[in-house]
Amino acid sequence: MIPKMKNIKNVIFILSCSFLIIAGWSTKAKAQTDLKKKVDSLFVIASSGEVKYRAMVQPAIDSLVSLSAATVPILIDKLDTKSARERLTIIKIFKKIGVPAVPYLLKALKNPSGLVVQRICWSLGEIADTSAVDDLIKVSHHQRWQVREQAIRALGNIGDHRADSIIVTGLLDSIGQVRKAAAVADGKVDITNSIPRLVHLLGDNFYGARMTAAEALLKMDSAAVIPILADSMGSANPLVGNLGCYVLGEIGGDRAIEILTEQYGRSNPYRRAHAAMAIVEADPHDNCGYRDSLFDKESDYLTKLKIESAIKAIKNEQ
Repeated sequence: MIPKMKNIKNVIFILSCSFLIIAGWSTKAKAQTDLKKKVDSLFVIASSGEVKYRAMVQPAIDSLVSLSAATVPILIDKLDTKSARERLTIIKIFKKIGVPAVPYLLKALKNPSGLVVQRICWSLGEIADTSAVDDLIKVSHHQRWQVREQAIRALGNIGDHRADSIIVTGLLDSIGQVRKAAAVADGKVDITNSIPRLVHLLGDNFYGARMTAAEALLKMDSAAVIPILADSMGSANPLVGNLGCYVLGEIGGDRAIEILTEQYGRSNPYRRAHAAMAIVEADPHDNCGYRDSLFDKESDYLTKLKIESAIKAIKNEQ
């Protein structure tokens, strides 16, 4: 009888433990279900563009942020939305949650959907936490160019030099938007050894890439930029020299004006126009007297009009 009693007690104990485990699972599952319902309900309001919800949008966002990391996995599941408002709302919430959201976002970088991954990269860039650098580097070679674009943009926002080579490589990407993102990131991180590639990018066939390359060069040490620009003014691609004139005009200084004066001596009227407008920008008060010695002798009518327009613009700014 005693062994049987022990067996019965063991069975009762096992059944009791099983019941407690099942009850725990049930409680946890119910809590997760309740949380999801709460998040879904708040998100409808937070991402709404309806007038009746206008006053409730920010409180709903604040409530979702107050839930901190608990809300992140639920919102990640919504990142494949076609609604721009919903997408931007999710990213805004992740940014406000900040570092606690990062582990969940890094895990989501393995999502099979490239659309979701690019938006995860965007979110990580908004948070700009250095713990995301290694994982962003891994996805920066993604076959979907939008992922590469957002990964490089995020790395630029974070500003960690571990990503220098990835950003510089991005300047040579086959897609213009990726090259643009790399140029923006380059300017933020200030990668000095990338100056030759940025100068080369001034001749890019994509307007966004070449203009962001110019802006990136203006953020770097002008003493390092000017010599490379000077060597590139004779490039077979005229865009390099033309936009190079703009950069030199923004930098200003004796050496920049000297290079621009040389360019104004070129036979091509388009180059003369770019050089002249840059000289006006570099010497707005005409301290060097270039307007009388150079511009009054201009023979090309359209070039002269551009010069006069640049002079008027400078006077209006003053």
